[in-house]
Amino acid sequence: MIEFISQPWPWYVAGPLIALVMFMLLYFGNNFGVSANLATMCSIAGAGKAADFFKFDWTKRIWNLVFVVGAVIGGFIASEFLTTDSGVELAAATITALNELGVAQPGAEFLPSSIFSWSTLFSLKGLVIMVGGGFLVGFGARYAGGCTSGHAISGISDLQIPSLIAVIGFFIGGLIMTYFLLPIILNL
Repeated sequence: MIEFISQPWPWYVAGPLIALVMFMLLYFGNNFGVSANLATMCSIAGAGKAADFFKFDWTKRIWNLVFVVGAVIGGFIASEFLTTDSGVELAAATITALNELGVAQPGAEFLPSSIFSWSTLFSLKGLVIMVGGGFLVGFGARYAGGCTSGHAISGISDLQIPSLIAVIGFFIGGLIMTYFLLPIILNL
């Protein structure tokens, strides 16, 4: 049983489950998205006194906070109890490309320690990746009116043209980052 749980679920199981969740959200008039939780937490903390943006009834969004807590708990359970230490399977061409960019032992760890470690964080490369990347993700999610999960899963399933445009932008940004900016950053 544990072996089945620790393996990725096939598309014909995971896909219909995601669709079922989306139908339920649409039926109950809710939209899925993780980045909206920051505004909810700010509203709970009283930020509505300083900015009108945070003046809303946060109790109507409590289900989304429960979802995030569940995702964190589920991620912890999956990483601690349901995964093996075998690393990540990568194509030979990907391993070669990452080695050329200076990533040590690509695929040995889920997050390569040559990029994501405390010692790297306090370097120029680490600051650009972690702080700069975090800022751009947060700014982009706010500027786009939602995060990738909100637009790609909820917005597109709700047939919203702005979500389709946002997802196309996310993919273009990802391609630019992967093929043009990441090689520059990794060589800092």
